[in-house]
Amino acid sequence: MVASIVDVAARVLAHFVSLSTMKLQKLVFYSQAYSLVETGKPLFASDFYAWRAGPVAVDLYSLHRGEFFAPKELIEAKAEPLNQQERELVDEVVEKLGELSGRQLSERTHSEAPWLDARGDLDPSAPGRHVISKESIADYYAKHPVL
Repeated sequence: MVASIVDVAARVLAHFVSLSTMKLQKLVFYSQAYSLVETGKPLFASDFYAWRAGPVAVDLYSLHRGEFFAPKELIEAKAEPLNQQERELVDEVVEKLGELSGRQLSERTHSEAPWLDARGDLDPSAPGRHVISKESIADYYAKHPVL
C-alpha cells in the first residue's frame, strides 16, 4: 500500500514545533524524490505542480491554504501510519535538509530540472499548472542525489 501525502506531511511536521508551509511542501517533495530513487516506487500517489515558489502538491496545499506556518495540529496522519521504511526515509530527508529554510529549499528546486522542465517557458510570475512527472523526478535525482 502506498502512503498518503498527509501521512508524509504529518511525519515531517513531527520533527518541528511549526514550520513554514513552503518548507513543508519542499520537504515532502524531496521525500517523494528520495523514495523514487531509493526504492523505485513513489512514497505517495499525489502529484506536484510547478508553481512559482517551486513544487506544490495541491491536495497538501488545500490543507494549509492561507497559512504561512504549519503547526503540528494542522495536518494529522490517518489511522494507518507509515511503515518503518517510509518513516526512516522521511526522517533521513528531514535530518539532511531540515536545517534549510523554505526559501532555500524553494531556490534549490528552482535550479533543478524537474521544476524547470515543467515550468517550460512560463514567465517567472506566471502561475504553474503543469505536473512535475514522477518519471522526471526519478530520472533527475538518480543522477543528482537528493541528499
